[in-house]
Amino acid sequence: MPVPKGSSLDPGRTRAAILRSAEGMLYEHGLDGVGIAELCAEAGISKETLYRHFGSKDGLIRSVLEARSDRVTRWLTQAATDAGDEPAAQLAAVFDALGVWFSEPGFRGCAIVNAATQHHATPASTIAARHLGRYLDLFTAIADRAGAARPAALGRQLLLLLEGATVVADHLEGPGAADDAREAALALLNSAAKRPAGS
Repeated sequence: MPVPKGSSLDPGRTRAAILRSAEGMLYEHGLDGVGIAELCAEAGISKETLYRHFGSKDGLIRSVLEARSDRVTRWLTQAATDAGDEPAAQLAAVFDALGVWFSEPGFRGCAIVNAATQHHATPASTIAARHLGRYLDLFTAIADRAGAARPAALGRQLLLLLEGATVVADHLEGPGAADDAREAALALLNSAAKRPAGS
């Protein structure tokens, strides 16, 4: 991005601006649908600036996906936290948040899973595995607080609902997928949290 004459460069701000610009383009067009020249033009930078901050297109992709994973994980964790201490309310809040996301203009599914599907290799596949693991941790913790006998297994089932809803919302039915997944998730949680009589 051009810097006004007499201004000093702020590497952190430049890096953040490049990430924002690249994230939008990569999400819309896919990892292979946009080249370095287009990324630089969109961000208003030279190739040298991009390489100085990220080393390569793969380095930029890694940084974009890691930043997005961090942001999405914080967002869903905060949605659960804001819902209070009741596990069912926390779980419902996660799927309600997904419904808002699914309704956004330009929604194209999960950018991280999309990237790993396009490039089933590092760095995308490694970041996707870590990203899904973060979802799994969130769901397993909710299942554990609910008293599920097998919280890890329930966490995996809830993850399957989240990922399935994301794909269906992208390719078939839109925001309603989150509502359907929410209903199924709450039914699973309720069933798993039931304790035998006298326990």
